[in-house]
Amino acid sequence: MSKQSGRGRVAGLPDWDRCAVMGVVNVTPDSFSDGGRWFDTTAAVKHGLALVTEGADLVDVGGESTRPGATRVDEAEELRRVIPVVRGLASEGVVVSVDTMRASVAAQALAAGAALVNDVSGGLADPEMIPVVADAGAPFVVMHWRGFLEGGNVQGVYGDVVREVVDELHARVDAVLAGGIAPDRLVVDPGLGFSKEAGHDLSLLAHLDRLHGLGHPLLVAASRKRFLGRVLAGPQGAPPPARERDAATAAVSALAAQAGAWAVRVHEVRATADAVRVARAVEGACTDGHTPGAGTAVGAHNTPDAPAPHDTRPSDTPHGPEGAR
Repeated sequence: MSKQSGRGRVAGLPDWDRCAVMGVVNVTPDSFSDGGRWFDTTAAVKHGLALVTEGADLVDVGGESTRPGATRVDEAEELRRVIPVVRGLASEGVVVSVDTMRASVAAQALAAGAALVNDVSGGLADPEMIPVVADAGAPFVVMHWRGFLEGGNVQGVYGDVVREVVDELHARVDAVLAGGIAPDRLVVDPGLGFSKEAGHDLSLLAHLDRLHGLGHPLLVAASRKRFLGRVLAGPQGAPPPARERDAATAAVSALAAQAGAWAVRVHEVRATADAVRVARAVEGACTDGHTPGAGTAVGAHNTPDAPAPHDTRPSDTPHGPEGAR
């Protein structure tokens, strides 16, 4: 089976013949890598459109930082941040994902044109989330999650991180399916950086095949996370700032695409868009037995699978598991 055929498709979303690129729009003042840059609605919509121009296939809009120690925003504020941006991007034909743990935000975002709900808690933070998504018939991302990263609640201790993450995700997938979400609309995410140290993240990336065993398309969200800073710094060095980890992110995107990921979630799109297209070209050369000629869609941003022109997670705190967007 080729990687392309094995990465799966998600009902209700476009079919991409390669690993898709999910760009990040953080409508927050405090996200770890770009908090405040797109806090204004107009700026956030403009940024989302720019990400599509650079090669994003879909755009993930979130209004709440999940970095360790972050104070949760109230429902009204999250709605104020997110809904106008979702509506603005959807009206331009962008495939929009909403990054939220609240069922009310998911419901209003879907009504405003969002096509996908990306819940870092996998429906655990709000018991109404699964019924809302099931009733809407929307695709849903289930991430591995061990609770809010507040105070000492990091729960980052594992005996066998790959086995435990797979087992815990399997249990959560079963619960989500029992709640009425269709199997062909379910995506899984190993939750890199959430209640995990750098070694845990690397082990999960090295064993994405085990996550494929869950039988659902896989989203990999490694962008700018602290484990990449640890790798780049080496044993004694200081990790580079989050925005200096984009080349490393693109490298992970290429590896994830080669391993059959359905999509990668990134802050800086252009390099990753090139990386996944090169990975697809290599897959094609392996399966088709020929080398793409000049003018084929290798790293081009105006190819048929790239839309025409039309960030809310890991903490960069110096200690402990990062777990944010």
